[in-house]
Amino acid sequence: MTTPNLLFLFTDEQRADTMAAYGNDRIEMPNLNRLASQSVVFDRAYVTQPVCTPSRSTLLTGLYPHTNGCTANNVPLPADVPAFPEMLERDTWTTGYHGKWHLGDEIFRQHGFDEWRSIEDMYIPYYSAGRSRDARSDYHHFLVEAGHAPKDGSLFRRTETARFPEAVSRPAYLAREASRFIRENRERPFCLFVNFLEPHMPFFGPRDAQHDPQTITLPENFDHPPTADQPLKTRLFQKHYEQNGHGGFPLRTETDWRAMIGRYWGLCSLVDTHVGTILRTLTECGLDGNTVVVYTSDHGDMMGSHRLLAKCVMFEEAARVPMLVRLPGQTRGRHVAGPVSQVDLVPTLLELMGQSIPDRLEGKSLAPLMTGDGVSAVDDVFVEWNGTNSGITADVIGRAEVPAHLREFASVDEAASAVGDPVRSVVTADGWKFNCSVRGDHELYNLNDDPHELHNLAFDAETTTLIAGLLDRIRRWQQQTRDVVQLPPPPYQRSR
Repeated sequence: MTTPNLLFLFTDEQRADTMAAYGNDRIEMPNLNRLASQSVVFDRAYVTQPVCTPSRSTLLTGLYPHTNGCTANNVPLPADVPAFPEMLERDTWTTGYHGKWHLGDEIFRQHGFDEWRSIEDMYIPYYSAGRSRDARSDYHHFLVEAGHAPKDGSLFRRTETARFPEAVSRPAYLAREASRFIRENRERPFCLFVNFLEPHMPFFGPRDAQHDPQTITLPENFDHPPTADQPLKTRLFQKHYEQNGHGGFPLRTETDWRAMIGRYWGLCSLVDTHVGTILRTLTECGLDGNTVVVYTSDHGDMMGSHRLLAKCVMFEEAARVPMLVRLPGQTRGRHVAGPVSQVDLVPTLLELMGQSIPDRLEGKSLAPLMTGDGVSAVDDVFVEWNGTNSGITADVIGRAEVPAHLREFASVDEAASAVGDPVRSVVTADGWKFNCSVRGDHELYNLNDDPHELHNLAFDAETTTLIAGLLDRIRRWQQQTRDVVQLPPPPYQRSR
């Protein structure tokens, strides 16, 4: 059997419905739409925690964030927790990591990767002892060689590079480096991870004008901001964005939101173009028949749903992502209705690459479901939330008193409790989603009847028995994964 390659492409902050395979054919995404037509498309793929570092830790380790220790942004992946390349047979694959890492010591090669191409310098404050604070990313050096100089004389900021011409954008740089890596390793097995920062904030770039805001259709739940029976955190966040906007852009009118969404779509199209370059290189090298190709994202983005932005909440738009896997030689696509978890990706890829699956992994291989070689039952999916991890936390709770526009909802102590509230969620195969909150901000949705999560059933008397059963499933999962968060028992009172 020929040893397969792995090309693992992923983005930052891309919600599922940004592709035709997930119901949106209005964004110009020809390359990813073509890839989806040739791949196994997981219709309901969930992250393990809807924020960057924790989710990435799962993608690299096959463990939940509470297990591998990366429960909040900028927590480094421990050296003794193996990443994917460290689970492969030694000296069989040449391995590379290109792009944003966000798992500690950002620009320094680590965790079994042979080649490292970094694109971010903003994580210098989080480098471990002994790492040079004067070292700069590979993308920094690429920009300097291209004739650019950072405005502050030290490093390039995201908001600065996002305004650069597309030819020197991060996606173009990554496409160039990934294509080079593929060509250089075409005669030997390789494993390459490529992570694009886009469509992550600052939500602007060289494709801002690609999608006319007047043609943007707002999310179906746009006019449904969080209600009194939904988590206080979501109400605080929504009012914050309504009052302050984001990145200098107001978010008070439909026109404001259409402009923001149009820029987000432009970033998705930008990624698509440069993913296309990488995929063409793979084809030109004759490697389609011997390469597993993955495309996914580390979390979604609310982008107007419930009039919210970004992530850090348990709503579908933040927790669900695109997830495609093209098997070697596959030319016809198929869909898996799901739900599935990204914790399953590592064991799945190990099986597809002919490797043993360590007992410590907390997911299961989806390979039998994809290849048709056996039966793979769809299980419950679990999502966790472990901390604040929010860029607006300081605005909400970092003052002597809560800002005036938030006082109707909470005191300082209440806001702090809500924003830092741990949550454990279960999504069932038959369409129930239960978010159990330590502070009591529970949510229960019937996703079959209410896919946009408008009606929270957690405090309805007739759901008490259902909730007890769902909570029991969460607790069994907690026991299996040694999760120590203490969840309150039902019955539940309606929260304020």
